[in-house]
Amino acid sequence: MNEQEFAELAAGAALDSLSPDDAERYHTALVAHPEWQVIVDADADSATFLAFGAAPAAPAPEIRAALLARIAVTPQTGDITDLGITSDRADSAADASTTGVSIVAEPVAETAAGATAPKAPAHPLRVLFALAACLALLVGVGVGAVALNDYVNRPASVVALQDIQSAEDAQEASIELADGGTATAHWSASLGTAVLVADGIATLPEDRAYELWFVRGETPISAGVFEADGGEATAVLAGEMHEGDVIAVTVEQAGGSPSGLPTTDPVIAIPTA
Repeated sequence: MNEQEFAELAAGAALDSLSPDDAERYHTALVAHPEWQVIVDADADSATFLAFGAAPAAPAPEIRAALLARIAVTPQTGDITDLGITSDRADSAADASTTGVSIVAEPVAETAAGATAPKAPAHPLRVLFALAACLALLVGVGVGAVALNDYVNRPASVVALQDIQSAEDAQEASIELADGGTATAHWSASLGTAVLVADGIATLPEDRAYELWFVRGETPISAGVFEADGGEATAVLAGEMHEGDVIAVTVEQAGGSPSGLPTTDPVIAIPTA
């Protein structure tokens, strides 16, 4: 299983929608590749952000009616069926001002004084689906749902690269490859993160893989392996990058060097100082 296939399973796990077979493949791959935990964490953060990032507001009557009409004609899959809209809240929404545009997805509970108060959702991912449905409704043609899917399914390397580019101390350096391609290292010392982007890098046989290294002084530190897809690759280096490290790549056996040390000369070496 490669990183992209795992990223797709990790997105499904974040949404609690994996089949038993896929769940087993997902957990087995994570045990075999602990460096992919960053993908799991990114998807979990995305799900949490989408579940709790919107402030509650009463919907306008036409929004409620349009949402109910959409639900009536949309095929339902899985066991996520509760959009958090009760009959009491639907009645109150019908009396709300038409200036509101957001659907309130949180359930409510009676307080001791008899007033209603928001209650934490039993399953945050159910709220995520409710928010996604409302977003698709508001844009009218489903563009929001596509954007949401793309966001949740971002590979860990893309997430890391975006974080680096947003950092105040973001830096990059490029070299030409022997076959005429280019390799660019992106890093942020404050984040301790580095990403390698290669274009025109050779595709290796199935029994070989590219291995990333932080070369710290005279000491090489393995930072994971990656594959080139059609001559292109974007890979985040596992572990913490230190300012002054050399970001290097060697060709090793599939899965990486068994000794934990490079067995070939680097095909890429980019200093960060």
